[in-house]
Amino acid sequence: QVQLVESGGGLVQPGGSLRLSCAASGRGTIFSIITMGWYRQAPGKQRELVARITSSGTTNYADSVKGRFTVSRDNANNTVYLQMNSLKPEDTAVYYCHAARGLGYWGQGTQVTVSS
Repeated sequence: QVQLVESGGGLVQPGGSLRLSCAASGRGTIFSIITMGWYRQAPGKQRELVARITSSGTTNYADSVKGRFTVSRDNANNTVYLQMNSLKPEDTAVYYCHAARGLGYWGQGTQVTVSS
């Protein structure tokens, strides 16, 4: 079992920045070996991958966020981050943390709203 808790969402103006955090916990969980991902879902749209980071630190990003978002992880604290810069209104969505272990685990989501 893996429990994921996201934080850091909020309202920001276009061009602004936010940093999302996802804290993982769970009995017997070895966070460092788990590929972690950030997904988002906007109203009326399907959930989509935003960024992913493997246990070795390899990252990949959706084309729409390349050069603006950075995913990182702190294995000592079982936490994964998503630094979001140059935010656009189209980045508005609920952002979810995902742990690729077993069938996969999801956090509860955190709302990001980009609006002036």
